[in-house]
Amino acid sequence: MLLEMRVFGLAIDPFNNAPIIILKDAEDKNVLPIWIGPLEASAIATQLEKIQLARPMTHDLLKDIFKNLGVTVSKVEITDLEDNVYYAVIYLIVGNTCHTIDARPSDAIAVALRANSPIFVEKKVLEKSRNVDAAKQANRDEKSQTEWLEILENLSPENFGKYKM
Repeated sequence: MLLEMRVFGLAIDPFNNAPIIILKDAEDKNVLPIWIGPLEASAIATQLEKIQLARPMTHDLLKDIFKNLGVTVSKVEITDLEDNVYYAVIYLIVGNTCHTIDARPSDAIAVALRANSPIFVEKKVLEKSRNVDAAKQANRDEKSQTEWLEILENLSPENFGKYKM
C-alpha cells in the first residue's frame, strides 16, 4: 500500500552530522527520515529554497531534458529498504507509455520536486524504517534514544531554513 508523503525539510543528524531528508504524510502521522549524501542534500535544498544557479545542476538538466522530449514525471515511489539501503522508482510517461526508472531516493525526490510530482512511500518501508531505527537505538543509551525520537517528532517548519552543505 502506498502513502503519499511530502518533503518536510532537511535536517542534520546530531550524532554523525549526515544530512537527512524528512518525509511526512499529510496528517503528520508518519515520518520517514532518509540519510542522504551532502551533494544530494544540496540539490534538494537548492530546490526547496528556490535558489537559481547560473548553470543547471544535474536534476535541473533532467527536468529540461524531460520537458523538451515531452516526458512527464507522473510520480516517485520509495519502494523498499534492505540492509539500510532505500530504493526508489521514478515513473515517466512518454506518450501513452509508462516507464519505470530505478533511482536512489535522494535523486528521485530531487526530480519529483523539480517536476512538481507526488512522492509515495510503500507502507512496508515505513515499517522497516521503524525496525531499523529501533535496532540503531538499541545500540545507543536510552537518553540519546529519547532525545532523537523527540527531535524527529517535534520538527516544525520553523526548524528548517537555508542549509549550507
